[in-house]
Amino acid sequence: MTTLQSVPALGTHPASGSLPSRAETRDQLSRATYDLLVIGGGILGISTAWHAAQSGLRVALVDAGDFAGATSSASSKLLHGGLRYLQTGAVKLVAENHFERRAVSREVAPHLANPLTFYLPVYKGGPHGAAKLGAGVFAYSALSAFGDGVGHVISPAKAQRDVPELRTDNLKAVAVYGDDQMNDARMALMTVRAAVDAGAVVLNHAAVTGLRFTRGRVTGADLKDSTDGTEFGVTARLVLNATGPWVDHLRKMEDPNAAPSIRLSKGAHLVLKRTRPWRAALATPIDKYRITFALPWEDMLLLGTTDEEYEGDPADVAVTEADTAQILDEAAFSIKDQQLSRDLITYSFAGLRVLPGGPGDTSKAKRETVVTEGRGGMLSVAGGKWTTFRHIGRTVMNKLAALPGHPLAEDMEPMNRLPRKLPLPGIANPNAVAHRLLVDGPAPGPRMAPDTARHLATHYGSLAFDIARLANEHPELAERVHPDAPEIWAQVAYARDHEWAETADDVLRRRTTLTIRGLATDDVREGVDKLLADRD
Repeated sequence: MTTLQSVPALGTHPASGSLPSRAETRDQLSRATYDLLVIGGGILGISTAWHAAQSGLRVALVDAGDFAGATSSASSKLLHGGLRYLQTGAVKLVAENHFERRAVSREVAPHLANPLTFYLPVYKGGPHGAAKLGAGVFAYSALSAFGDGVGHVISPAKAQRDVPELRTDNLKAVAVYGDDQMNDARMALMTVRAAVDAGAVVLNHAAVTGLRFTRGRVTGADLKDSTDGTEFGVTARLVLNATGPWVDHLRKMEDPNAAPSIRLSKGAHLVLKRTRPWRAALATPIDKYRITFALPWEDMLLLGTTDEEYEGDPADVAVTEADTAQILDEAAFSIKDQQLSRDLITYSFAGLRVLPGGPGDTSKAKRETVVTEGRGGMLSVAGGKWTTFRHIGRTVMNKLAALPGHPLAEDMEPMNRLPRKLPLPGIANPNAVAHRLLVDGPAPGPRMAPDTARHLATHYGSLAFDIARLANEHPELAERVHPDAPEIWAQVAYARDHEWAETADDVLRRRTTLTIRGLATDDVREGVDKLLADRD
């Protein structure tokens, strides 16, 4: 590992100076009265803060942990229409999901999303026949206006050329359709940047210790900065509870008698090294309702997911031995044994889906968004799909505009008058960015490695040039964090100065892929901690 010199916080160019210090942000939050305080830095809260700031409201966003630190960075990494919803006749829902998927992957964040071909294997004795799945993927592609090609059926031999570890015993046919995938943590962070660019003030690692009330109405929150113990408060005309699995915990702060509004479902995933290249993903039916995924992602293989009711503390959610066994057993329906060796597992993670309260199998429950208003006037939003994060933000804003008495309506621009597909920061063609990074390297120094250039282009878009500039100015930052990963030390300094990274886990788990690759070694952590400590 390289020996890092001290690299204090510094802006890479005038348009992208370093973030204000935490003390400055706390002071700013304490002094102003905000129109909207969003509690919860998952994608629902982030999207709402982004849309609210765009509408002209004065917005604050806080989270007890890191942005996207829980479920929002523990998804299946998919932007998808929801093939399984066709079984329940939810045609309109699938079409709406496809619209949002295409908008994000083609116009809002093409630098952070990429198309992915899916193979749906049809085995003898399986829950669905080839004719049914062939018709299903055709209808699915039709609802996407055939923007990803026409859903069709191919032979097992052709599928195995793209997925070399595909089991072909008793394989009758393979249905084909298209969706998209992303790095969910990077997408969330870029949306935080968009919210800040629109005027929002944000702070992570700031936990709510209590709500503020004025004449029985919730008018803010008291907080504690977990990095140094500083206590402060935020005053707001309206508070939005977007705390995901903790939504009922905050509702009970507002009203100790509040009845539970949600139930939780755990989804676990495994990340494995790939034994051979994959050019398509597998979506294998397990039963009538469930599908198990095997996704080529970040040069690795992502397997999952489980779907079981969870009743414990959301902070304690973790992948169990039973989860690991289930995921590997279900993957073995369609994947050869050599790809499923436990020795290939580099990481495992679990997240909690927030579902509407009520009885029934969690795997059959709709992933719908629920917005409620408490007795103290606090709004709570929960549920929904990653794919529709922009739609959820607009939905909450329309709810704010329609509140009794219209407390915020006069100060906000209606959603239908705002840009429908405003891009996220860094929007650019990643192929063009990667090419420029390779061609425009420092004259006296070594060229950037192709895998690093590609990694920067697909995780930062045009903002990758700021990281390259940092690496040029500080040659030690141009070195890899770990020899087996594409990340360079300039990304750590950039995460510190521009992406609200406070801890080693913030950097290694969410701003980079080092933890997921199984490369967050003690030496790497020590180097990251040292660089984080150099902030001014």
